Amino acid sequence: MATSTLNPAFGKAANAPVEKSKIWKVIAASSAGTLIEWYDFYIFGSLATIIAAHFFPKGHETAALLSTLATFATGFVVRPFGALVFGRIGDVVGRKYAFMVTLLIMGLATTAIGLLPTYEQVGILAPILLLLLRLMQGLALGGEYGGAATYVAEHSPDGKRGYYTSYIQTTATLGLFVSLGVILMTRLGLGEDPFKEWGWRIPFLLSVVLVIASYFIRRKMDESPVFTQMKAEGKASKSPLKDSFVNPANRRLVILALFGATAGQGVVWYTGQFYALYYLQTVLKIEFVQANKIIATALLLATPFFVVFGALSDKIGRKKIIMAGCLIASVCYIPIYKAMEYYSGWDAANPMATPLNSNVPMLVFLIWIQVIFVTMVYGPIAAFLVELFPTQIRYTSMSLPYHIGNGVFGGLVPFIGTALVAATGNHFAGLMYPMTIAIMTFVIGMLFIKDPTGVQWHK
Repeated sequence: MATSTLNPAFGKAANAPVEKSKIWKVIAASSAGTLIEWYDFYIFGSLATIIAAHFFPKGHETAALLSTLATFATGFVVRPFGALVFGRIGDVVGRKYAFMVTLLIMGLATTAIGLLPTYEQVGILAPILLLLLRLMQGLALGGEYGGAATYVAEHSPDGKRGYYTSYIQTTATLGLFVSLGVILMTRLGLGEDPFKEWGWRIPFLLSVVLVIASYFIRRKMDESPVFTQMKAEGKASKSPLKDSFVNPANRRLVILALFGATAGQGVVWYTGQFYALYYLQTVLKIEFVQANKIIATALLLATPFFVVFGALSDKIGRKKIIMAGCLIASVCYIPIYKAMEYYSGWDAANPMATPLNSNVPMLVFLIWIQVIFVTMVYGPIAAFLVELFPTQIRYTSMSLPYHIGNGVFGGLVPFIGTALVAATGNHFAGLMYPMTIAIMTFVIGMLFIKDPTGVQWHK
């Protein structure tokens, strides 16, 4: 691993450990806002099959779904640009200010989606407006995660950063879980037809209440002590983009972080959560409510393992766990999805029929295994990234590879997977993309990245 030319710690104040009670307040405030932003982001993906019917021409269901997934993917693709914009703000102005702004942008965009007219009402303007709001969501999320992860890490004591930042790592999965819960409650409360007609808007509109509550919680937070001391000593970077990507040593770290860590982490994450949901509904024809219940149950059972692997990374290192997760996932995906086909009761002779004899506990177990892979690669990743880069450019440097890995490589998993299945007729073809990327990350990470675990900020 190349050694940064920038000093990661500053002065006595930066070296003073933060009180344990304050760390938990920081984690609670950061996690609440981040969870809400992921909730906002995931509603769209969870409702993709319904959104497709309202915002694209009828009569071509597969094309409409692919168009919706492509729109969903644009929110991921644009995230790196949000990482650059808000990463710079976070490194120059402050971590707190940056993720306060992203929270408000995300909330406004999500609420607006719930108010959009449909294709039948305004024609082609409907998917255009949907795309623009999705881009706003992606930009906001591109700045949110790096700020929250950096903020918590800079409050955490040496030797415990994997443990404390792993709570931020739970927010993405919990955000998906909460979105599924709200969707299911709304669907069951209204009934199938009203939900498909107009009730799908309710989860989007509820976002405004959650965002306002989180905004007032975050307003009371102080700036990171490490960042505050750096600013006080006049050592903040005046050009974090230049220092991150022009400086050869730091540019090399950014590239290695992308291809040797976050790309594989991203595809494992979105395969285990989103692609699994699409697969249940579109390939195995599991009914909408049942498919969402299966995913939600598996997520709930697996979520504590984010903290387990985060804490374990403090003891044995981040890299070992992340690399193991990538390797095991790539080897196990095809057997797992073959088992899902078997236990779903899917009939190859009548592939469009809804299965009548699905083994739900086994399907939950098979999804749970995939989410365990997610916890292995994702639980330690925040601590891994913040320790890899120096304070002056940490927000910018960690955000870009994270959001390219997750937004581009990971976010395209549902679209590429669904497209490959549609193109080949082989419903296991969609797994080749995440398997290939995960193996690539394993090889690059093992050969070229030195585990940053153990970096001392407080002496």
